[in-house]
Amino acid sequence: MGIGEALSREFAERGHNLLLVARSGDKLMALAQELREERGVAVEICVEDLSDAESPARVYQFCRMRHITVDYLVNCAGLSHAGDFYEMPQGKLQEIMMVNMMAMAWLTRLFLSDMVERNKGVIINVASLGGLQGVPGLSLYSATKSFVITLSEALCVELKGKGIKVFAVCPGFVDTGFFGRTGHNDANIRLPISGIDVVVKAVIKGLAKNRILIFPTLLDTVLAFSQRAVSRKTAIRLAGFFAAVKDDSMK
Repeated sequence: MGIGEALSREFAERGHNLLLVARSGDKLMALAQELREERGVAVEICVEDLSDAESPARVYQFCRMRHITVDYLVNCAGLSHAGDFYEMPQGKLQEIMMVNMMAMAWLTRLFLSDMVERNKGVIINVASLGGLQGVPGLSLYSATKSFVITLSEALCVELKGKGIKVFAVCPGFVDTGFFGRTGHNDANIRLPISGIDVVVKAVIKGLAKNRILIFPTLLDTVLAFSQRAVSRKTAIRLAGFFAAVKDDSMK
């Protein structure tokens, strides 16, 4: 759903065959059937919960057993939790870290070996502006997105000359229905909330441009580069103010 569904539609529109991965089998099957009928592409589904540590290996094995070659790996699964870090349930902490970091890194590691062997491939990681600094009230989420950004940056340089493109898309607040599931009241957010289409356009831009980090909107770009003009503490306080999870973030 959300960004993943929108990107699936975009790639199908461009004639790419797809492997869709999520934990909701019914939604996957409905989307796959729709894309097969409307776009005429082959669509496989793999029902997996990426919070399970063994799920990336099962996804990879699924592809090997069906002789599926993955040319584009899109890591866009993500979880969050709004509130004070010290009050976060242990199970939620583990789930967020597993989906946002471990599953992303392990899927990348598994499929990257095949890409290196073929001297061809693209890895698209959906990160966040929140990953550029800590965000009070979204501390773990912002930390995991920092992981996504720095891993993407390092891989981009490591893989130079191997025919593989790696980049991270760093959107601000996007209307995906995400906020309600995290306990974050989007009515309090002090920045514009973009539609999913801006992320899709950013991914297409990333495919065309030779950049490691892609900022979907002009405001995202301004916010990212404005950090150079303020202290680190100020950047963190401003991030908390804009997110407005905690009303005292500017104190």
